[in-house]
Amino acid sequence: MTGGLEGYDAVAEANAQKSVLAIHWSRICERLKAEVGEVEYRAWLRQITVGPVEEDEITLYLPTRFLRDWVRGQYGDRLGALWHAEVPAIRRVELQVARPSAQPAPDAVAQEASAAPAAAAPSEPAVPAVAPVAAESPRQAEVRSDLAAPLEPRFTFDTFVVGKPNEFAYACARRVAERPSSPGFNPLFLYGGVGLGKTHLMHAIGAELLRGGKVSVAYMSAEKFMYRFIGAIRSQSTLEFKDQLRSVDVLMIDDLQFLIGKDNTQDEFFHTFNALVDAGRQIVVSADKSPSDLSGLEDRLRTRLGCGMVADIHATTFELRISILEAKAAASGVVVPAKVLEFLAHKITSNVRELEGALNRLIAHANLFGRPVTLEATQDVLHDILKAHDRRVTIEEIQRKVAEHWNTRLTDMFSARRGRAVARPRQVAMYLAKQLTSRSYPEIGRKFGNRDHTTVMYGVTKVEQLMAQDPAFAEDVELLRRMLET
Repeated sequence: MTGGLEGYDAVAEANAQKSVLAIHWSRICERLKAEVGEVEYRAWLRQITVGPVEEDEITLYLPTRFLRDWVRGQYGDRLGALWHAEVPAIRRVELQVARPSAQPAPDAVAQEASAAPAAAAPSEPAVPAVAPVAAESPRQAEVRSDLAAPLEPRFTFDTFVVGKPNEFAYACARRVAERPSSPGFNPLFLYGGVGLGKTHLMHAIGAELLRGGKVSVAYMSAEKFMYRFIGAIRSQSTLEFKDQLRSVDVLMIDDLQFLIGKDNTQDEFFHTFNALVDAGRQIVVSADKSPSDLSGLEDRLRTRLGCGMVADIHATTFELRISILEAKAAASGVVVPAKVLEFLAHKITSNVRELEGALNRLIAHANLFGRPVTLEATQDVLHDILKAHDRRVTIEEIQRKVAEHWNTRLTDMFSARRGRAVARPRQVAMYLAKQLTSRSYPEIGRKFGNRDHTTVMYGVTKVEQLMAQDPAFAEDVELLRRMLET
């Protein structure tokens, strides 16, 4: 009986130590949420789970190598400082990738902490040795990692910024995530230009399905589908490949246009498509064009792809680009002035991916050098990106931009009206025309209702004087100049 009691006591002590550590981690999580915000915490830090403590080092686990490397680079020092403040005996934090067979479930330790009584924590707790919780994460258990690429944890519906150009595609994606294989929504075909959010929505569908129940999800690019198929042919395992792919509940294929001209792979995808749809499984596909415009695909495949829900994502508007930048800046924790966000939204219009990349460079520069983000710093740090978007400015474009900025009519640039609300924007447009074009004063005057060159000279001088006297006015003019300059 003594041995049995000793074993019972050891288990009880281990459980108590685990509860104490869970309470500490729960407190640290609350501090992290307060520091980085809910969106960033959910995207990067929520999936951390607590491992063992050895001497003065605690091990934290993350589900993927990508997440581990990112958290280590962005939050490693802060995690170490928070653990040391919470448990002084801990001086180092080691981040590791959990083995799939023993990977802790997201927030498992924090949930245990909420169930543990607060009285369990002594005033000077001993540092316990706690092994990883032997529970599988629903995400890791259900993603078919043997078939497909992992889902990116940042790409969720919560982090997708919705605007008029993408609201229909977003609504369709939410419908599929909530009720897969709904009539009329299988397959779901998303199409649009590069960097507009197709891949983000596909990952968000997968994340939502995994969170909602026991489903198996396989996400892969069309290129990977082709290489997996070729590999199966070489290894004489095509039957196994077919069985694996057709056993999933949701199949998502990104960048389908890659299959154009690859007839054998198209044929295999067509049969996989039919098998899954006939079995009531959901298919989500993305491409850069609509099914009817993918002329290199077989007619039978193109027809099947168009029989479900086809949703396009249009090019972003200025308002949507501003919303995206505001959300990303808020999540970063770095103060980015509104003028800088407006400047980026005006200058980088090609795709969201490039827009986010530019903002990430600005934020990294601010963090590395401890300098505030300004218009001048933006132009310096992003000179290569901005140069690629530069174009030759015209007086007509200057007039249009200035009129929009001061909410005046374009015709006021040429009219004889002399009221201050009209004259001041007109003078700014003259000043910018002289700064940004090679036109002479008489040529500029002719573009402003055949005004005399002395009127243009006076307007340019007046704007220079006002800029020296009024910093806010100077900032407005500078913003317009940077938006327009070549």
